[in-house]
Amino acid sequence: MRLRILDFGQVEALRSQAVYHGLAETVTDASEPILSLASPETPYVCVGLHQEIALEVDLTFCARHGLPVYRRHVGGGAVYLDRHQLFTHFVFPKARAPRRAAELYPLFIEPVLRTYRDFGIDAAYRPINDIHVSGRKIGGTGAASIGAATVMVGSFMFDFDTATMAQCLRVPSEKFRDKLRQTLDDCMTTMVRELGTPPAREDLLARFFHHCREVLGLEPEPDSPTDAEWQAIEAAETALLDSEFIEIQGRKLVRLGVKIAADTHLTESTVKAPGGLLRVHLLNRGGRVADLMISGDLTCLPPDGLDRLAGALTGVALDEAALGDAAAQLLAAEGIETPGVAPTDFARAIIAAVEPAS
Repeated sequence: MRLRILDFGQVEALRSQAVYHGLAETVTDASEPILSLASPETPYVCVGLHQEIALEVDLTFCARHGLPVYRRHVGGGAVYLDRHQLFTHFVFPKARAPRRAAELYPLFIEPVLRTYRDFGIDAAYRPINDIHVSGRKIGGTGAASIGAATVMVGSFMFDFDTATMAQCLRVPSEKFRDKLRQTLDDCMTTMVRELGTPPAREDLLARFFHHCREVLGLEPEPDSPTDAEWQAIEAAETALLDSEFIEIQGRKLVRLGVKIAADTHLTESTVKAPGGLLRVHLLNRGGRVADLMISGDLTCLPPDGLDRLAGALTGVALDEAALGDAAAQLLAAEGIETPGVAPTDFARAIIAAVEPAS
């Protein structure tokens, strides 16, 4: 079977996200696997499916500098994106991709690793979903289930603007922002940093396609989108601009802010887990979960898994062991995967939000 190569080149910022969203919506069990490629002509900020935009992004800076902010149907954190990154999107029928994240990430990351190594960059896979070079991150990946498709997104990092990235994120102080910029410089790398002069796009893709053939056992073949795929991509652009989708996490937070009484407390917490940062907004009524919102820069498969988990924990006593047991049962029963985030991490984050009675 072939691997359809859909190379969109440089496209408008919104389209660089819409291409894989739209392609995924056209996938059926009988579809051929797709690898789409794109780079944005102009920069923008993209936030993960489970993040609260107002808590993660400096919207004032973005508006002042004409940086659109889009939400994607893939988990992970907020990131600044521009033409110096080449996005890769594997869009496969679910039956042709590994079901478990522990197998999914290494499979689709391997061709990227081999490509970097061909150009003298000693890239290595770092679980859960990162690519590192001598301890510095050169790329992350994200997985999602969209329609009947399994989607794996990543990028080749030609260069990266750490200064603008640090400005785009919401931080508690300018001193903290300076530290963030320095941390990004210390902890990230790019092809420009490693090589001085990066390889030409066509040379890099030739090696990448070769390794896709080796690893995936599919024959890469250049192709063009069908009329149905173009229509789906255009529909995805409209959907990604829908304020209902962009503000989905914020609306949940507003709904959570219901009546506060003597035995009712609305509190929040942030807790770091290996798979990402967890944010919890908790409505604690009489020592039990009355309402709950879980967000953050984590990956969750399927995408509504965090909402299902939050719903299942409603009514559970605010006891770390009880919450951990309930979370473990729900994740196992529903087949929900949160790579790098264990049931005990959710319990720990919820307990961290508990406001002691005064």
